[in-house]
Amino acid sequence: MTPVHFTFSSAFILGLTGLAFHRTHLLAALLCLEGMMLSLFIALSLWTVQLNATSFCTAPMLLLAFSACEASAGLALLVATARTHGTDHLQSLNLLQC
Repeated sequence: MTPVHFTFSSAFILGLTGLAFHRTHLLAALLCLEGMMLSLFIALSLWTVQLNATSFCTAPMLLLAFSACEASAGLALLVATARTHGTDHLQSLNLLQC
């Protein structure tokens, strides 16, 4: 494994462990998701450049577009949660009381 692949793999794993273990605030979870998507975007972009494949050139841009949609939906949920519950703590959310 090259150092570049190791760097992006470890960035993805760090984002995944941050999402799994530090679930106190919704904003922290959203930041971990964005870090994971950023590492996937850069790794996919480098993969298409290394293979010189022009047929895969649209894949990183499509992933980036989905990442932007995910970020906007997450921020909308963050604002709605902060307005209704007064906080962004994930412990204050209860699915049974929707």
